[in-house]
Amino acid sequence: MADFTQLLRAKNFDELVGQEHLSSEVAPLRRLCEKFALGHSFFYGPAGTGKTSIARIIAKVMDLPFYEFNATSLKIDQLRKIFEQYKNALQKPLIFIDEVHRLAKNQQEILLPVMENNSVLIIGASTENPFFSLTSAIRSRSMLFELKHISNESLEKLLDRAIEYGALEMDAEAKEYLVASSGGDARAMLKLLEFASNLETTITIEMLKSLRPNALQAGSSEAGVHYDLISALIKSIRGSDENAAIYYLARLIEGGESADFIARRLVILASEDVGNANPQALTLTTSCLTSVSKIGYPEARIILSQAVVYLCASPKSNSSYLAINAALQAVKEGVLLDIPKSITQQNEGYLYPHDFGGYVDQDYLSQNLEFVELKDIGYEAKMKEWLQKIKHKD
Repeated sequence: MADFTQLLRAKNFDELVGQEHLSSEVAPLRRLCEKFALGHSFFYGPAGTGKTSIARIIAKVMDLPFYEFNATSLKIDQLRKIFEQYKNALQKPLIFIDEVHRLAKNQQEILLPVMENNSVLIIGASTENPFFSLTSAIRSRSMLFELKHISNESLEKLLDRAIEYGALEMDAEAKEYLVASSGGDARAMLKLLEFASNLETTITIEMLKSLRPNALQAGSSEAGVHYDLISALIKSIRGSDENAAIYYLARLIEGGESADFIARRLVILASEDVGNANPQALTLTTSCLTSVSKIGYPEARIILSQAVVYLCASPKSNSSYLAINAALQAVKEGVLLDIPKSITQQNEGYLYPHDFGGYVDQDYLSQNLEFVELKDIGYEAKMKEWLQKIKHKD
């Protein structure tokens, strides 16, 4: 059984696919390695994009003994033995720690002395940005490199190498499905090819779909993906692109995102971005939040979809959002006005508007301040017109 993942693992920077910003001849990472000047580094990015391969390439280029650990099972005694072994050695080891964002505080603390005196080279990897979980002392002693999803073009090159190595046959349709369904994950692509090749040397799209019915995607619970997807959903709704919004909603749902979380964000958006241009949006999204909390998936997807499409089609205004932000900023900057006595509890000189047909001109602020600027959009245009009529303004 051919293990394509190991057989095709990049052995040098030139063989690495999809991370040219790290592996090209002019890339800072590669140049530092070749000058034997690379310091402690952390790599983060989606699964199957080459983080472990890069760590092994670094060890090979810099001619360093390589030790590989996973933070979830790492024991402090294991590290101490290596530190002791190389304490007076001329050659320092490279210690690679996967899932580095899971390092406990005591595990991080034991790394600090050797990072400080450079008696070892620490390389960490994670699918999440590890700088949020590492101490400031470790962050200040290291560099951070991000890996991207591998492009379909790069995956196709890697797939061609695997097909040639395994003496396999595969038509264009099967290749396209294998690449497209792997979601930029080289390991996932090669593993599916490996499973399929154990059945037949001629790989068909039907065979691939029987092994992987649905395309892979990063779960939205992974920090970076989580925030990117919800950000993309919000910005698509704000931009009234209903197709993009529904796509990102589907990505969130398939990624395992909570229906409650999505609905809460829609409620916020209804007020922040639609506002009084369509006040009904807040009512509908609040109803959506209540509904999905009672119903749950899979039916909640329909309710969320209705709310998303409604928000996309709604006129947009952020005037209320801007108004409260401006007022809060004024208060923070010390604009603290005396309340006119006429509208305090004493009611000294207060004019009751209903005694004057619904409106009477009087001071509600001791100094003229303007925060609210209604827009000529949707229902808000009517509100602006009403205020002008109420105050007898042309």
